[in-house]
Formats: sequence, structure tokens, C-alpha cells
Amino acid sequence: MWSQLTKGDPNYTLVQLSVNDLIVIFAFAPIAALLLGVSDIAVPSETLLLSTMLYVLLPLIGGFVTRKLLRENVGQLVKQLKPWSMAGLLATVVLLFALQIETILSQPMHIALIAIPLIIQSHGIFLVAFFAARRLKLPFAIAAPAALIGTSNFFELAVAVAISLFGLHSGAALATVVGVLVGVPVMLTLVAYANRKRHWFVADGVPVTPPG
Repeated sequence: MWSQLTKGDPNYTLVQLSVNDLIVIFAFAPIAALLLGVSDIAVPSETLLLSTMLYVLLPLIGGFVTRKLLRENVGQLVKQLKPWSMAGLLATVVLLFALQIETILSQPMHIALIAIPLIIQSHGIFLVAFFAARRLKLPFAIAAPAALIGTSNFFELAVAVAISLFGLHSGAALATVVGVLVGVPVMLTLVAYANRKRHWFVADGVPVTPPG
């Protein structure tokens, strides 16, 4: 979605997302088990593996099969699904906020302690990747999705694991939900920033005309 909002190169986006998903498939469960083990929290490995398969592996396989079946019509499908994907994103944020609103309003300090590091982390990662892409003279259609996808997080996977392990109203679930609530608007602001700096980059060797 972030790549679409910046009109990024779809082929590059597909490769980067595929690599990200492959890394998550093999690394998420061991890393989560390690970090939770450090905190003396016992986690069933079956839960971590099932969550990874449901929220990462199945969508990756579905995307691969869809692309094979549609081939040259994939672009048309993406255009048709774009409004629905935006609506789904907004609906997810609203639903998560509605489920956690009492906890959020009753623990503002906890929310701030979760949100502030996430905001700093997201902006830091984005700026490093975005300026590195500019330094490397990459075209905007690659630079923007590279920085945005690198900044984005698999919060849907974290939410699923936290809720399944600790319950909907647990502190772990709250932390992951706050991650989504903070992450979405932050990503949208980074998309807007990237689009405003489009003229910093080149497209196919030709400087891009600043929008508007």
C-alpha cells in the first residue's frame, strides 16, 4: 500500500516484500521465542509457528498464485483493490481503537511510553533509508518504497500473537495495538513527506518535476 501511495515500482516492491516475508517466515518464531524467553515468559512454539503461517506464509502464497494466474492483469487488479485496501486499513484502525479505547484513556502515560519510541524509530529508519537512496541516486519509484517498506512493521502478526497468548485486554495486546494506531498515521505522514521530496530523485535518468 505504501508503495502504491508513492507510485513506486511494482516489480521492485514485489521483490522487497517477498524477501521481507521470507525473512519473517524463518526468523520471527525464533526471535520472538528468544526475546520472550529473556523475559521469562513461556510461549508455545506452536502458537508462534501458526501465527507466522496464517499472517505471513498464506498471504505470500496467495500473492504468488494470484500473480501466476493473472499475469499481465495484476496491475488492473491492484487498481481495483486499492480503494478497498484503504478502506480496510481505516476500518482496522477504528476497530482496534474501539476495542482498546477504555484502556487507552485510562493509561495515557503507558500509551506515551509505547508510542514515543515507535515514532522515533519509524522516522529514524525512514530517514536513513530515504537519504541513503538519494545518495545512491536511485529513482524515486525505488527509493520511496525501499524506505517505506523498510520502516513498516508486521504489527498484524504481533497483534495476533499477543492476543492469542495473553488475551485481548492484556498489556501485550495493548502495546501491539498502540503500534498499529501509531504506525498507520506515521506511515501516512512519511508517504506525504516522500511525495513532497520527489524532485530530489530521478526517474529513468531524468530529474522528476516537483508535483503541483
